[in-house]
Formats: sequence, structure tokens, C-alpha cells
Amino acid sequence: MTRVMVAREEAQVSDNPARRMWQLFEPLHAVSYFTPEARAASDALGLRGFWMGYTAQRIAPLGPVGAEIATAAFFGFHLSRIARALPDAWRFTTPTDALQARLAGVDAALRRLWGEEVLSSPELVEAAGLAWRAAAGADCAGRVLAAANQALPRPEPAHLALWQASTTLREHRGEGHVAVLVARRLTPVQAHLIKAAAGEAEPDVLQEGRRFDDAAWQQGIAELQQAGLLDADRRLTAAGRDLHADIECATDAAASSPWRHLGDATDTLATLLAPLTASLVATTFPVPNAIGLLLDAS
Repeated sequence: MTRVMVAREEAQVSDNPARRMWQLFEPLHAVSYFTPEARAASDALGLRGFWMGYTAQRIAPLGPVGAEIATAAFFGFHLSRIARALPDAWRFTTPTDALQARLAGVDAALRRLWGEEVLSSPELVEAAGLAWRAAAGADCAGRVLAAANQALPRPEPAHLALWQASTTLREHRGEGHVAVLVARRLTPVQAHLIKAAAGEAEPDVLQEGRRFDDAAWQQGIAELQQAGLLDADRRLTAAGRDLHADIECATDAAASSPWRHLGDATDTLATLLAPLTASLVATTFPVPNAIGLLLDAS
């Protein structure tokens, strides 16, 4: 039995709700990156620029770590990108204050985007409870950033509990994805190039955002072409498409534990999240994006 078939069968055994749920909680998590309120909260700490705010607030659950640890945890970034933010960020703030600012920015953004009527609705309160149960049921063995987020106290307002649960779930899925990539001996550049060739992100956005120079990018292209995964036009070959499918199926399977824990209530949570996510995709979440999430913003 091939590796691709094994991954697909594992995903089918769990009914594979992981991808559907990712499409629903990822845009909510991203409110902490792509809203002016989140940027204002970061700036108020004295953090300098988007990337310092992004890096410090995302890694803050792990404490005042340096660039090497954050680069390893995030996987997809060149060390030089993270080293522009860490450890300097900890001269301006502390991880505790960064976490408080993260919640403050999300709070202000969701109050603007959803309004008080939605924030106080029984549907949102129910969604928060279910999402928190799912996040609490995530198996975080080997996933330190997910575990650190999972260990944070539940925020009191329901919309912040929903956001924090989504963040735990997002990091849980992301670290499982990283494990899949590492197991297949893919470098960050190679993983980005496969993502781009699959039509999930623009290559220049990935290269610039993750701060890989042209030499590293061209080397990654040559390596994938030599391996028979990209053709001369940098499109996926048949072998490349199989590898991409393998990665996605294995990632979905690795992300299934929260939904097994939540059980039949997963469908209820999906129904509750759908209109909330739709509003964020229409107003806030960038499409296309470097995350690789394919959504229709129309």
C-alpha cells in the first residue's frame, strides 16, 4: 500500500472533518494579524512594525524565546526574518503583555466586525463552548506551540474564548503539518514551492514574506525539478501532485483529534461558525493569501 493511500485511508477513518473546520477557524484566528485594531495593540506595546508584532505575539505563549526557537516553531520562515524581531521585541514588552495586547486587539476588531448583537448572541456563546471543548481535546504531544496556547486560561468574553480556541486549533493543525513536511524531508523553501505550484499561494508573496533570497529560491526549484516534482515551467508533475495530495491528507489526519473528541457536535460547531467566518472572509481575511487557504471572498 502506498504512502498516499495510507494517508487517505487514515483521513477517511476519522471522517476527515479537519479540512472543513480549518476553513472555518483559520480566518477567525487571522483577525490577530490582518486588522488595524491588532496592529494598534501591537504598536501600543512599542513593537516596531508588522513582523515584530506578529512574531512576538504569536510566540509569546512559549515565553521570551529567541529567534532560533521561534524559527523552528514557525518552520516556514528564514531565520533572518525572525531575527529582525527577536530577541529585540522583549526589550519593548514581555510575553505576558504581548498576550494581553493580542487579546485586546482581537476584542476591538471583533466588536467592530461583528457588533455587540452578534457578540452577545446565544449562537456565539454556544460556538465558543464547543470550540473550547474541541481545543481542550486536541492531542498536543510533540506540538509545543499548540500546547502552550491550550494551557492559557479561558478568556471571559465568549468571542475571545472562541478566538483563543481557534488559535489553539490553528497551531495544532500547523504543527502537525510541519511534522508531515519534515517527515518527507522537505525544506521550508521546497514546501513553499509545492504550495505555490498547487495554486494555493503566490510564489512571490511567499518568498518575500518568509524572506528567502533568490539564490535559496532557485536552489529549491532546482532540487524539486531534479526530484521530478516540478516540471520546467515550475508546475507540479504527476509525482508532485501525488506528494501534495499525500501532504494534505496526512495533515488532515494529524489534525483529527479535536474533532474526534467533539464528536457529532462538530457539525453543530461548523453550522454556527459558517456565517461568522463568511463575514470575516468578506471583510478581513486576504484572498489570495500566503497561508494556503483557498476561500471565495465574493
